[in-house]
Amino acid sequence: MTMLSFRVSDTDAAEVRRWAEKLGVGRTEVLCEALHRHLIMLKAEHDIDAWNATPLTDEEQVLAAIADWGPAEDWSDWADAAG
Repeated sequence: MTMLSFRVSDTDAAEVRRWAEKLGVGRTEVLCEALHRHLIMLKAEHDIDAWNATPLTDEEQVLAAIADWGPAEDWSDWADAAG
Protein backbone atom coordinates (compact mmCIF):
# COMPACT_ATOMS: atom_id res chain seq x y z
CA MET A 1 0.00 0.00 0.00
CA THR A 2 1.07 3.58 -0.60
CA MET A 3 0.58 6.36 1.89
CA LEU A 4 -0.97 9.58 0.61
CA SER A 5 -0.82 12.78 2.58
CA PHE A 6 -2.86 15.90 1.84
CA ARG A 7 -4.39 18.86 3.56
CA VAL A 8 -8.11 19.46 3.98
CA SER A 9 -10.12 22.29 5.47
CA ASP A 10 -10.91 22.18 9.18
CA THR A 11 -14.59 21.78 8.30
CA ASP A 12 -13.93 18.73 6.11
CA ALA A 13 -11.63 17.21 8.74
CA ALA A 14 -14.33 17.61 11.39
CA GLU A 15 -16.88 16.04 9.05
CA VAL A 16 -14.60 13.05 8.42
CA ARG A 17 -14.10 12.68 12.18
CA ARG A 18 -17.89 12.77 12.79
CA TRP A 19 -18.59 10.17 10.11
CA ALA A 20 -15.80 7.90 11.32
CA GLU A 21 -17.22 7.98 14.85
CA LYS A 22 -20.78 7.48 13.59
CA LEU A 23 -19.75 4.51 11.44
CA GLY A 24 -17.40 3.07 14.04
CA VAL A 25 -14.40 3.04 11.72
CA GLY A 26 -11.16 4.96 11.48
CA ARG A 27 -10.79 8.22 9.59
CA THR A 28 -8.45 6.50 7.16
CA GLU A 29 -11.15 4.04 6.17
CA VAL A 30 -13.62 6.86 5.54
CA LEU A 31 -11.10 8.72 3.38
CA CYS A 32 -10.00 5.59 1.48
CA GLU A 33 -13.61 4.69 0.71
CA ALA A 34 -14.39 8.26 -0.40
CA LEU A 35 -11.33 8.32 -2.66
CA HIS A 36 -12.19 4.91 -4.11
CA ARG A 37 -15.77 5.95 -4.90
CA HIS A 38 -14.60 9.20 -6.48
CA LEU A 39 -12.12 7.35 -8.69
CA ILE A 40 -14.88 4.97 -9.79
CA MET A 41 -17.04 7.97 -10.70
CA LEU A 42 -14.20 9.53 -12.72
CA LYS A 43 -13.63 6.23 -14.57
CA ALA A 44 -17.35 6.01 -15.35
CA GLU A 45 -17.36 9.55 -16.75
CA HIS A 46 -14.35 8.65 -18.90
CA ASP A 47 -16.15 5.52 -20.12
CA ILE A 48 -19.18 7.63 -21.08
CA ASP A 49 -16.98 9.98 -23.10
CA ALA A 50 -15.27 7.04 -24.81
CA TRP A 51 -18.66 5.43 -25.57
CA ASN A 52 -19.98 8.65 -27.09
CA ALA A 53 -16.80 9.18 -29.13
CA THR A 54 -16.95 5.69 -30.65
CA PRO A 55 -20.34 4.87 -32.17
CA LEU A 56 -21.44 1.26 -32.42
CA THR A 57 -20.61 -0.64 -35.58
CA ASP A 58 -23.32 -2.21 -37.73
CA GLU A 59 -22.43 -5.62 -36.29
CA GLU A 60 -22.83 -4.30 -32.75
CA GLN A 61 -26.20 -2.77 -33.55
CA VAL A 62 -27.68 -6.02 -34.87
CA LEU A 63 -28.99 -7.00 -31.44
CA ALA A 64 -30.81 -3.68 -31.06
CA ALA A 65 -33.44 -4.93 -33.53
CA ILE A 66 -34.14 -7.88 -31.24
CA ALA A 67 -34.73 -5.52 -28.32
CA ASP A 68 -37.52 -3.92 -30.38
CA TRP A 69 -39.42 -7.20 -30.35
CA GLY A 70 -40.52 -6.45 -26.81
CA PRO A 71 -40.55 -8.76 -23.81
CA ALA A 72 -40.81 -12.50 -24.13
CA GLU A 73 -44.14 -14.15 -23.48
CA ASP A 74 -45.37 -14.03 -19.91
CA TRP A 75 -45.37 -17.62 -18.61
CA SER A 76 -45.97 -16.64 -14.97
CA ASP A 77 -49.51 -18.02 -15.09
CA TRP A 78 -47.99 -21.48 -15.69
CA ALA A 79 -46.38 -21.48 -12.23
CA ASP A 80 -49.18 -23.67 -10.85
CA ALA A 81 -49.16 -26.05 -13.85
CA ALA A 82 -46.80 -28.48 -12.13
CA GLY A 83 -49.42 -29.05 -9.47
